[in-house]
Amino acid sequence: MKKLALNDEILLSIQQPARYIGGEVNECIKDPEGKLRFAFCFPDVYEIGMSHLGIQILYDMLNQKDDVYCERVYSPWTDLDAIMREKQIPLFTLETQSPVKDFDFLGITIQYEMCYTNILQVLDLSQIPLHACDRTDEHPIVIGGGPCAYNPEPLADFFDLFYMGEGETVYFDLLDAYKKNKANGGSRYAFLEMAAEIPGIYVPSFYDVRYKEDGTILSFTPNNPHAKEKIVKQVVMDMSHTYYPDKPLVPFIKVTQDRVVLEIQRGCIRGCRFCQAGMVYRPVRERSVEFLKKQAKKMLESTGQEEISLSSLSSSDYTKLPELVNFLLEECKAKKVNISLPSLRIDAFSLDVMNKIQDIRKSSLTFAPEAGSQRLRDVINKGLTEEEILSGAAEAFRGGWNKVKLYFMLGLPTETVEDMEGIAELSNKIAAVYYDEVPKEKRNGRCLITASSSFFVPKPFTPFQWAKQCTKEEFLERAYIVKNKVIHMLNHKSLKYNWHEADVTVLEGVLARGDRRVGAVIEAAYRNGALYDSWSDSFHNEYWMDAFESCGVDIGFYTTRERSLDEIFPWDFIDIGVSKEFLKREWKHAIEGTVTPNCRERCSGCGAMTFGGGVCFEAKN
Repeated sequence: MKKLALNDEILLSIQQPARYIGGEVNECIKDPEGKLRFAFCFPDVYEIGMSHLGIQILYDMLNQKDDVYCERVYSPWTDLDAIMREKQIPLFTLETQSPVKDFDFLGITIQYEMCYTNILQVLDLSQIPLHACDRTDEHPIVIGGGPCAYNPEPLADFFDLFYMGEGETVYFDLLDAYKKNKANGGSRYAFLEMAAEIPGIYVPSFYDVRYKEDGTILSFTPNNPHAKEKIVKQVVMDMSHTYYPDKPLVPFIKVTQDRVVLEIQRGCIRGCRFCQAGMVYRPVRERSVEFLKKQAKKMLESTGQEEISLSSLSSSDYTKLPELVNFLLEECKAKKVNISLPSLRIDAFSLDVMNKIQDIRKSSLTFAPEAGSQRLRDVINKGLTEEEILSGAAEAFRGGWNKVKLYFMLGLPTETVEDMEGIAELSNKIAAVYYDEVPKEKRNGRCLITASSSFFVPKPFTPFQWAKQCTKEEFLERAYIVKNKVIHMLNHKSLKYNWHEADVTVLEGVLARGDRRVGAVIEAAYRNGALYDSWSDSFHNEYWMDAFESCGVDIGFYTTRERSLDEIFPWDFIDIGVSKEFLKREWKHAIEGTVTPNCRERCSGCGAMTFGGGVCFEAKN
């Protein structure tokens, strides 16, 4: 039996000790001796990290190599964090309870901006210098990847490497280069030069940034002959002959997504102009239905899970969805397994499927109109009309549902008071549909329409990357306009309205479009005590405001300033396949309120065709 890094006294004094002991079902167990050791980190609490499919895929992939041992590490919760600092216990992995500082690599997946201080916590507790320039040959190579790596610059000082793209592509090339360098007695610097030659790998220290007097970027240039001028995103094109875990990890405690996850495709055909994922994961690539059927059976058998979820940015656009769903309905009925179908468009087929998989007590249905008016939905290229929303609601109400959740954004480019009030008006119209369509004697009580507003954050590699962002006060003013309108709606007793935290959104905006100068703010906020910033109970805006002031960094420069079309962005050195010219065209179309057809209706020449497959070539096959 392995020796735990935490003694019984500590384990009995903290919340959820099972977060730190490992030993879960399907955990990979190897003899670490003589192997390249890779610690894979999700910089949030265990329950969040264990729900992430990407780590499950790469954990399984890396451990298929006999000479590699991939282990996991998550951010300790605040109770254990304090104990580890007091007792000088180095952060450790779950599988062998070994100190992370003794590993060859520390890989950190960066899924959202508000985990940045947790990244510093992981480095700090691991006793690894926060700054890459202070690390020696004795320290692990710290590599980052994931959605936020598409603008790595705010974190540039803290990482040795970043990996641009999907992890199944060149990770083994990187590990082979490390082993070769080590066998030759090469230094850390020599390995970084070897890594810089590998497609998709970005070494921040090999680039210099110069700024103009107005604070914008003058130039971004390599300072090492091994560094590439452009880092090209790495993409898996054959989604049916690649890595996918047959035996996913099964936690001992309840986690956020406690189910088997079946990723049916990557990318999205829709082209919503606010959506970063819809751009950076282009082109759309589907997994074959045969592959998915096989994987579903294997994973259900190896885990004993009672639910399976289809993962995709837009599940309704998977071309073989009816065949897959009918198969799962039969398979899951026999095993008494529930099916979860997120990201569905509310049409007759989707409602029929949901009717089959849900019991008599219907759960809520979810719509994401994103904007309250048709004009603004056209601006953001949502591709959803009010008629489609109301007819979908009518179908749902006739099918027995009486609860609907609606998701909107406030602060979108060109937004007017009419657009804001449209959120209340659309919610009211949906409630009216319920009372019009469902006879009184068949109603299961009053309907409940819950409208929620998040606040708009312009993200890199979207057509809105040039847009200005609202201030905290402007966001709240917009939310109050909606709230006041809801109160005065005819069906207001059936309506509920809530909104996101405005101060968190402003901060997210700075981190999303920040440059290297923002790194000092992240570190200062961490030193002030900022941690678990994505958790409402743990977020302290004052820690961040003090950090901005002490570092002399202007929040408005990164948020409320509208960018010119010729400005050099901190992320312009990354090639995601989607061209900047296409994004400029889409920004222009947004201002004009012009809708761009989805990828299956017509190719709009975004540039993703250069990858040589996926939806771009469907018509030719």
